[in-house]
Amino acid sequence: MGRNARKRRSPLAVRAVAASAALAIGGGGLVWANFYASAHERNGAQNRTKAVAAQIATISCPDVGQKLTNVPRKARKAVAGELAKLDQQVTDAYKRLADTRQAQAGDASFVNNAILGPLKSKRVATLDRININIRNAGGRTPQGADQLAGCTGVPAEQPEVVDGGNGNGNNNGGGDGQDQGNDGQDQGNDGQDQGNGGQDQGNDGQVINGPVAADFQDITQVQPNGGPQGVNGNGLAANGNGGSTGSFTTSCGTNGNDNHNSDNIIVAPGVDNGAQHTHDYVGNQDNNAFTSDQEFLQADTSCQNQGDKSSYYWPVLRLQDGTAEFDANDLGGGAEGNIGKILQASEAQLKFVGNKTSDVVAMPQALRIITGDAKAFTNGLNNANTNWSCTGFEDRQLTDKYPICPAGSSVVRTSFFQSCWDGQNIDSANHRTHIDFVEADGSCANGFQAIPQLQARLVYDVPAPQIQNGQIVNPFAVDGFPDQLHKAITDHNDFINFFDENTMNEMVNCINSGQNCQ
Repeated sequence: MGRNARKRRSPLAVRAVAASAALAIGGGGLVWANFYASAHERNGAQNRTKAVAAQIATISCPDVGQKLTNVPRKARKAVAGELAKLDQQVTDAYKRLADTRQAQAGDASFVNNAILGPLKSKRVATLDRININIRNAGGRTPQGADQLAGCTGVPAEQPEVVDGGNGNGNNNGGGDGQDQGNDGQDQGNDGQDQGNGGQDQGNDGQVINGPVAADFQDITQVQPNGGPQGVNGNGLAANGNGGSTGSFTTSCGTNGNDNHNSDNIIVAPGVDNGAQHTHDYVGNQDNNAFTSDQEFLQADTSCQNQGDKSSYYWPVLRLQDGTAEFDANDLGGGAEGNIGKILQASEAQLKFVGNKTSDVVAMPQALRIITGDAKAFTNGLNNANTNWSCTGFEDRQLTDKYPICPAGSSVVRTSFFQSCWDGQNIDSANHRTHIDFVEADGSCANGFQAIPQLQARLVYDVPAPQIQNGQIVNPFAVDGFPDQLHKAITDHNDFINFFDENTMNEMVNCINSGQNCQ
């Protein structure tokens, strides 16, 4: 099939944007690294430390999309387009941040005056258009919307944040409208610096926006913690010894068709490069920003069971080894800091399981589920759902670190999806509130119904990175928004249900009767 066809920018526009972005990310990183060196040479290590502490690593903005829980259906496409503009504004501001390190060193107010101030003005105008679209469709604009325009700088050295408690943490993005940006607080558990965006990593001359050495942990040094748990109760296994105990496995390959693009039909329908990072696609072979539900139903599938035309997609994993991939100069790829060799999974296991306390009901056709949060580094952990491990060590899971696996062991990404459905909607304005995670006992709250839980397990044969003199050499990382610095906590996974009715009924019967079907 090749790369997923979609509407394209003109080659001239691509080259122009790519050149600008490459300068912003690559050049900016070099400027920052050279600034450190000159500071060290002039005044020694003490001044270098002060210079590092003064730097702003990235930008944190309120995630407007997560606050919009009641957008009228006829306004959602227009609002999604404006939300994509907000994302692009943050990306542009981040690139300017990376490209002006020397100016920042000489002017303490530079970031606020030259980057955050103009960014706020652009966001105010975009938020006004969002409000107009909502009102024109008969809806009510959210309270406190004017407080969502301002963004903050995330310092390079960040305080430690204790990761989670014992609660279920099932905040699906609605509610109080408070800024979840955490002012760039460290999402890790060890207090290490997570924010050195733009550092020169020494990877065959590449200068990239993360990851850094502190984003990795030797899996053999992690204590067993019971297997995939997600974050704050997000991503608990729904199945157990009671209720509906069967399973249904679908085999859809590992994207041997090389099916990639940087769209996201769920969050940014009709927006080219709406994800700003490249996805792997298995299952449905016609997933791009412009695909209609009817086109999904008519498309080919990579699944062995031809009754499964569902779309399964996730950000690619890259080895930052200097390889120039097909998207090295494209938006979504190298132009936005996603560089290196795209790794094809050696295994992609897609299994649907039951519920601990009840039977499951059929998922409606075209149901959309996003699990995890591509902006979790700045948004906070409310919607995060990450599990990183290694084969042979899957009783030890990491959420905010990439694993360094021993010889003979492979990297594993696991996602347990939300499996409680509101019984009515195939999507919601913020793509969260129509679907929920199970409670600790496996039940569904708020009158939601149990549906089969998708459990996705991806395995990669990737060489273990090395840490030399505090720097990571040849790291791997998931694609992401440039300002998220390729943090492990930003991993996410997407699913759109296009099982035909007979195959979905077969799945439900298998699960509810305790069978294991394929």
